[in-house]
Amino acid sequence: MNEKKRKTVPITVIYDILFSLLFILLILLMVIFPIDYSGWFIINLIGIISILPLYFWSLEHERFEKKYGKKKGEKITQTLGLISSELFFLFWIGIWISPQPKFTIKILDEYYFIVPLINLKIYMIHLSIALPFIVVGAWIPLKAISIMSIEVAETHKAKKVITSGMYSYIRHPQYFGGFLAHIGISLLISAFFSLIVTPIIFLVIYVMIKKEEKELIKEFRETYRTYKNKVPMFMPFRPSK
Repeated sequence: MNEKKRKTVPITVIYDILFSLLFILLILLMVIFPIDYSGWFIINLIGIISILPLYFWSLEHERFEKKYGKKKGEKITQTLGLISSELFFLFWIGIWISPQPKFTIKILDEYYFIVPLINLKIYMIHLSIALPFIVVGAWIPLKAISIMSIEVAETHKAKKVITSGMYSYIRHPQYFGGFLAHIGISLLISAFFSLIVTPIIFLVIYVMIKKEEKELIKEFRETYRTYKNKVPMFMPFRPSK
């Protein structure tokens, strides 16, 4: 009688569960240990910048494979990729939800509603401006992941150069969508500090993209160079070269 094959849980699922637990822990820490002068916002902003070295190492597949061998090198970069991805998004969400000053667009600001339980005031004018950013910012990465797979997105290990679908318009749709979502969510919840650090968020994303493309050129050489010359990096509406 044939033995049934054991089903293994993908490593990305394990790390996603860990991310959920860390997210709950972060919220609990913010509630239990409030810090004056928007201290939690500063902690999360420093956090999102401090994970850059981990992210950079997760992209250096050739370096680690040469040093530790192919199998062990892949394991190291995969682990670094998952950890840096989870921490990056954890701190990014932390920037949005950290206690911070609120702002109001002084147009029709008498129209608003209160979100139960968390007592969050949402102004209708903020909602109407933020919604397109959030919807488009969520749709673009989801379309990109449907082509690339969540595993590649989280482990930073590309198996080939993808040039179809969303990737035929922009080289980094996930980052672009995340950036749009950042603007939209900051507007929606009236998070003043989150909105004013948008240039810093853009700079962090830009540095990550430059490092990622440097390593992609090492791995895929002329294939990626050709793709890079044809498709815009971050602005899908800019004409291709």
